[in-house]
Amino acid sequence: MKLNLPLFLILFFTLSLSYAQKDIKVEGKVLEEGTNIPLEYATITLKSTTDNKVVTGGITDTDGKFSVEVTPGTYNIYVEYISYVTKEYLNKTLSESINLGTVGLALDVASLDEVTIVAEKTTVEIKLDKKVYNIGKDLTTAGGTVSDALNNVPSVAVDVEGAISLRGNENVRILINGKPSAMAGFGDSNILSQLPAEAIERVEVITSPSARYDAEGTAGILNIILRQKETLGFNGSLNFTLGNPDNVGVSAALNFRTEKFNLFSNIGWRYFDAPRNSFNDVTYFDQTEDGTIIEPEYRRIREDQEVERLNRNYNANIGMEYFLDDSSSLTGSLFYRLGSDADLSLNNSERFNDGAIVEETLRREKQTEQDNRYQISLNYVKQFGDDSDHKLTADFQFENSSEEGFTFLNEDYIFTNQENPEPFQIEQETTTEDQKEYLLQADYVLPLGEGSRFEAGFRSTLQNEITDYTLEQENLDNGNLEVNDIYTNIFDYDQNVNAIYSQYGSKFGKFSFLLGLRLEHTQLKGKIDSRLSDEELVEAFGFPIDTDFDNNYLGLFPTLNLIYNLNGSDSDNEESITLGYNRRINRPRGWFINPFPSRSSRTNVFQGNPNIEPAFSNTFDLGYLKRWEKFTLTTSVYYQHEDDSFERIQENTGQQTTDGIDIIRTIPINLSTNKRTGAELGFLYNPAKWLRLNSSFNFFQFETEGDFNGVDYSAKNTSWFTRFSSKVTLPWKIDWQTNARYRGAMQDAQSDTDGILSIDLAFSKEILKNRGTLSLNVRDLLNSRKRQSTTTTDFFTRYNESQWRQRQINLSFIYRFNQQANKRNRSGNGNGDEDFDFEG
Repeated sequence: MKLNLPLFLILFFTLSLSYAQKDIKVEGKVLEEGTNIPLEYATITLKSTTDNKVVTGGITDTDGKFSVEVTPGTYNIYVEYISYVTKEYLNKTLSESINLGTVGLALDVASLDEVTIVAEKTTVEIKLDKKVYNIGKDLTTAGGTVSDALNNVPSVAVDVEGAISLRGNENVRILINGKPSAMAGFGDSNILSQLPAEAIERVEVITSPSARYDAEGTAGILNIILRQKETLGFNGSLNFTLGNPDNVGVSAALNFRTEKFNLFSNIGWRYFDAPRNSFNDVTYFDQTEDGTIIEPEYRRIREDQEVERLNRNYNANIGMEYFLDDSSSLTGSLFYRLGSDADLSLNNSERFNDGAIVEETLRREKQTEQDNRYQISLNYVKQFGDDSDHKLTADFQFENSSEEGFTFLNEDYIFTNQENPEPFQIEQETTTEDQKEYLLQADYVLPLGEGSRFEAGFRSTLQNEITDYTLEQENLDNGNLEVNDIYTNIFDYDQNVNAIYSQYGSKFGKFSFLLGLRLEHTQLKGKIDSRLSDEELVEAFGFPIDTDFDNNYLGLFPTLNLIYNLNGSDSDNEESITLGYNRRINRPRGWFINPFPSRSSRTNVFQGNPNIEPAFSNTFDLGYLKRWEKFTLTTSVYYQHEDDSFERIQENTGQQTTDGIDIIRTIPINLSTNKRTGAELGFLYNPAKWLRLNSSFNFFQFETEGDFNGVDYSAKNTSWFTRFSSKVTLPWKIDWQTNARYRGAMQDAQSDTDGILSIDLAFSKEILKNRGTLSLNVRDLLNSRKRQSTTTTDFFTRYNESQWRQRQINLSFIYRFNQQANKRNRSGNGNGDEDFDFEG
């Protein structure tokens, strides 16, 4: 074979040159300027100098180092990181490997300011089945709680006792990340007053829930989405709070994320004193029995109660999301809370006859409580193919709560006109409450062509609650404490709900719909272990009591949500009309069923009703949204018809205390019907970067029809509430925020309640190069958040004034670190709440 030497030499040098060109490397290390912190996942890009096209590139590792291979030539080199000033090496000729050394990137202050403005704005999004309020930087809740934050969300109100209502209706379901949670206290909204507001990312107000959600809650659902950092690397924030009355808190949100896993945690400690006070003024009427007029032992009784509430609690939420591959992830988390409370109540009671005081007593109540609860959660997400909407999610959750309470009560005479008054009994109460809840849930979402989606799933929730209550009273003959057989009991209560659902949504041009059906089986099962027989319980409480019941309910819950985009999906100025219908259920909680009365007052008690049944409702909702560049308007009207609705009534038990005072009880009952009609209007207005305005108005009317024990409790209740918020940026970049709320007067079957005004004020300043925020806020500036009501029955009239929490002043400091890292798209942790994003 004859060798062509010139051709061989050409091929040899060409291959050699090609091989040599691949050996050229561009190396270096990227650090944050000023702190020398390595910047992981910074981007290095090499572009051609002729057409500016990307030739190659890479990213930095955990130490900020990078190494990129490239053929020899002339390039423009860019080192970039989000929220940092880009470093450029233009027309760089590379003939051999090069080390750029340490590349320092400085924070882009202008970019950070833009990001901060977006993060501060509270915005609203209209979905097919909900409104989503992205919580901005609300200064008035800095150092506050989740309840404080909820009180600033349109349509939501938190009253002076911490009860949460939606459009004036307290039967609202509280979810955390789309699921019931121990963090929401098994439905006890008071727990939300002990979690930091900084934990919230957004609140979903779901007045027309789709079939995906549990049918519980006739008012609708509040889904609280907690913050979870998606930034790569280690980052987080620290929060310190100091306030008056005593309020000291420390919390931290820490996150470490890599391409393979995400570790997250929220931990906190809080000590606070939440003093409250109440006043009752009761006038008793003469009664007629068999033609004889019976005068009350005392014509008028005034009670003035002051309570010191010292609370200490620890919260920790720790978890890890592990990315099994590019399409699936597994998340496990543990929530733990330890609470320790010590309350001291002083109740001064004055008794009058003929306008003159005849007796005065002081009742002391010392109460301690230990609350220990935890929650274990597992979440699995699997995406199919390239479509992120085609997925399967599965959840398992176990919650356990244990509360131990001890109460010591004694009462002494300060003054009496009795010659030989009988002394009061010393009382001791011991209460143990154990709650367990298991949740198993699976949801499957299948996209069907362009703009359509099918979803199906099931949920099983098994809850058990055991309340062990012992009342010991002093034997006045020998001074010993003896068990009271009437009130001592063990109440074992189960609420089990099993459900399956399916729903289908689609979009046709400007029109979208979501149609669903949910089938639920509810079991309410309870057993009362009492020292009394059934006949003795009837005599003691005045109505028949089933001490061993097992009630089952099977219900179909259809839902329909429609949305019509008047301007089309591509319009910058969104305008849409929504229509929703759903059927809901209101299941009684354990404390609504337990017939053994509270003992915080000898003359006014709350007593559950074991005969109460679930209530069912049908709701229609018509809404309108119009969004301009700087102004967003939302309106809606709604109507709800509820059968067997719950109503708390007050009545004379027919029993008296040892010193002859009539005992009044509050008891929940099923009334015949409850019709609710209302309308709401809200707007968000940002006329300038330094000014933001937010307001909403809600008007509603409740009409009840029903009777109980021969008494007609039919009534109309018309009320309204409004809120206004303004945020102004003052010179030196000081933010000033004012929130004002007014709850109009309202009426129910027996009571008239006055309006309540509350104003919050806050100032905030960014410090430490925007890494820190210093805030000063005053909640209830005028100390006017008090409930004043008058109740009238055939037996008495009562005026009540109560203040659950007085004016609070907080100084708060938040420090953030490493929170400018670059976000990467992954499968993400499912929260049981996938959106049908047809809003355009």
